Amino acid sequence: MTFNDIFKSSFLENMTGVSVVDMAVALILAFGLGMFIFLVYKKTFSGVMYSSGFGVTLVALTMITTLVILAVTSNVVLSLGMVGALSIVRFRTAIKEPLDIAFLFWAIAAGIVLAAGLIVLAVVGSGMIGLMLLVMANKKPYLNPYIVVLRCQNHDSEQQAVGFLRKQVQRCVVKSKCAEMDSIELNMEIRMKGDDTDFINTLAELPGVSSAVLVSYNGEYMG
Repeated sequence: MTFNDIFKSSFLENMTGVSVVDMAVALILAFGLGMFIFLVYKKTFSGVMYSSGFGVTLVALTMITTLVILAVTSNVVLSLGMVGALSIVRFRTAIKEPLDIAFLFWAIAAGIVLAAGLIVLAVVGSGMIGLMLLVMANKKPYLNPYIVVLRCQNHDSEQQAVGFLRKQVQRCVVKSKCAEMDSIELNMEIRMKGDDTDFINTLAELPGVSSAVLVSYNGEYMG
């Protein structure tokens, strides 16, 4: 093998597999769709702590997926090697919110469709998905579950407080109960009829009720 044969390898030939214009257009569109996904995520987030890093990850994931698929579609041999390389990647970060999985797959799917040249499908599909998420996330927020932590002094005050609470809310389910000497603590999941929380003030003023606390949570009860 001579010195000139080294530079006649397929590596230099593959450099012209994807044009610069195609790469620029695909990455710019991927950045735009990634920003749209990020804005929808920001508007629909309903968790405990908002992470701006996850939003940036969605934008980067859309562009990275587009970059990888552009390389794969330009070379069949490279696509086989890419499958083997990606099969050894393991992600250890836990996904706390179930909806975050949908945003991750959305970003990946948008990058794949863009790199495949189906620009209309990527734009229209992303718009419909974003509209659906915005509508579903903002629908009837008062139906979100709440936890009422109720502390009573005896059994009679417990029955009176629970009876009053069931009349004020749409749904009431006891999740846990802790009974000690001169103290009974109840954790109850409720669904409120509206956004009025004044019934907690009245509940705390009932005879035999030591305290009443209303807490919003994401529906994943840890008992």
